[in-house]
Amino acid sequence: MTAMTKARVSSRGQTSLPAELRHRWAIEDGGEIAFIDLGGAALIVPGGLDAARPELHCVLTERYSAGMDAIEDPDLADQ
Repeated sequence: MTAMTKARVSSRGQTSLPAELRHRWAIEDGGEIAFIDLGGAALIVPGGLDAARPELHCVLTERYSAGMDAIEDPDLADQ
């Protein structure tokens, strides 16, 4: 499976996770996932909100560090 896939939503708001993703992330019948509204997009995280929090912290920390490293003005870099 590629890093991106798509699915359709039914008139009742239901969709299916592709089998390859369910197997990769060990999501079984009754398994929990979290939906996080990012404003312009939605993030789906296997394992529910308990798994989502540390994952989001890691991603945001990495993005913040990369952004700070990209600042070339030394007076702004430590703000």
